[in-house]
Order: sequence, then C-alpha cells, then structure tokens
Amino acid sequence: MTQKFRPFVAAIAAALSPSLLVCSCSREAAPATKTIGISIPAADHGWTGGVVYWAGQAKKDIEAANPGVKVLVSSAKDSADQVSGIENLLVRGVDALVVLPNEPAPLTPVCKQAAGKGVKLVVVDRGLAEPVQTLEVVGDNPGFGRVSGEQLAKAIGGKGKVALMQGVLCQVNTDRVEAFKKVLAGYPEIELLEEGVSDWSTEKGLRLMENYLQKHPQLDAVWAGDDDVLLGAKKAYEESGRTDLKILLGGGGSKAVVKMVLDGDPLVTQTVTYPPRMIYVAAQEAAKLLAGEAPAEARIVVPAEVIDASNAAANYFPDSAY
Repeated sequence: MTQKFRPFVAAIAAALSPSLLVCSCSREAAPATKTIGISIPAADHGWTGGVVYWAGQAKKDIEAANPGVKVLVSSAKDSADQVSGIENLLVRGVDALVVLPNEPAPLTPVCKQAAGKGVKLVVVDRGLAEPVQTLEVVGDNPGFGRVSGEQLAKAIGGKGKVALMQGVLCQVNTDRVEAFKKVLAGYPEIELLEEGVSDWSTEKGLRLMENYLQKHPQLDAVWAGDDDVLLGAKKAYEESGRTDLKILLGGGGSKAVVKMVLDGDPLVTQTVTYPPRMIYVAAQEAAKLLAGEAPAEARIVVPAEVIDASNAAANYFPDSAY
C-alpha cells in the first residue's frame, strides 16, 4: 500500500466503530410466518368452481388481516393428485391444513400423516375414514334434504305428482334423499312418481327430465337436488312446451339460479343452500387455530337455508365461479 492511501484507509477503519458493527449484526429478525395449506378438488363442475373461488377469497382475506400468515391453495383433478399436492404442502412446512377430500378413504393416510406431524387439520364437507382432524366443517346434508322437501311440498299445496333426481350415489346423496322422502311421507296426497340418478350433472339432468316428461303426462314438481342439474332439467322442460310444472327446485345456491330467483322466474322461485363458502369458513377457523384459539366444538355444521325473493339480492355473488 502506498504512503498516500494509508490516511484514507485509517479513516474508514475508524468510521466502522465497534458500536456500529454490533448494531448492524443484532438487527431484530422478522416475525416467523405461519402457513395455512388449503387442498381442494379442481373446478370440474359448478359447486367445486365455487369452492375454488371461496378458497381464493379466504387466501386474500386471511393474508390481509394477518400479515404473519401465508396461505397456499392447491387444487387437484383426482384423489391421487390431491394426495401428491398435500405431500408437497407438508414438504413446504404448513402449520395448518384445510382439506376438502375428493374421496375420504384415499385421503385419510396423508391427512393422518399431517396430523402426526402436529399440523392443525381442518376437514371440510366429507369426513375421513378415521377422525384424525382437529376440526370438521360440514354442510347439513340431512337438513338440505328436509328443507327442500318442506319447500317443495309447500309450493304445491301439499298434493300433487313429484319426481326427484338423485346425485352421485354416496353418503352425502343418501342423507339428502332420505330426509327429503321422509318429509314427503308426511303428505299422503303427494305421489312420488320416479327417481333417477343425475350424478349432479347438467347434461344428465336434461336427459332425466326429458325421460320424466315422456313417461308422465302430469308433473307438479321436480326436485333436481342441485342447481347444476336444475339448469339441464329446466332446458328440457322449456323445450317440451309443457306448462303443468309448478316448481323446479335445485339446491346449492349457484349464482345462475339465485339470479333466476332475483329476476322473478315463475318456475324457479327459490333454492336451498349448500354453500361452497364452507371452505372459507374452514380456512378462517384454521387461522384461529394458529392464533391459539381453541374451537368451541369439534364439528361446525353450516346450515341449509332457503334463498327466495326476500333474500336473493344478499345471496347473489356475481363474481363467484358458482
């Protein structure tokens, strides 16, 4: 080093005082981030499209209200894909996991693994094969069928000819249909003509309705059991030119059907909720668990409610996928 640069280097060394060096090294670390993983089916029909929408809303709202919480959303086309997605979330180190299973049995082992790692587990809509969850958030399937039966019977004055459309043949469907039939059994002047399987599909709803209309010269009411199915059934009925139907009742609370109610459709005067928003409720509960709030109960039931002209505006979400 030349003589002329030594004073300059000495000045720099003096400026870097011990107190300054200590200050820069002991700067307070940022708070640790908690992570919530949300695992859901892909949007393969209207209701799951609503689930995807509300999962996105949950991410947005939770992160805005809780700067120390990050939310990761993973969607899956089938159960194997969902298991893989959850395994990836666990590798990324989630502290809470919200799962709406494609199918309960195949998802149980990976959920059990998550619970074993101390992850707060919130299961939505469909219970696992083993109750390993911290909390369960479900829709009221028996209530859904019961309220639908009550509303349909009321709409036709307690008498008439009725057909129904079952969904996918699973426990959810069984709970709904049995409750619906139990209500109708209390009305001796209501005749249940037929029930077919729609698989909660708009196309199958259309085909079933065409079949019902060909076989039965009089139909006073049809319970489609699902708003997607209702869209197909309504199309078939309108194309038939028939005018005997008094009510076509779906279920779920889709924006398309709520808009019909809002617009005063004479055939679609109401629907019964089975809200995809329950994934939002579950995610909010997961955030509470991470904040140290113990759930008041191990199972939260989101009730089935009637949407009609009196409350359709408050239940119409035009930006929703469902």
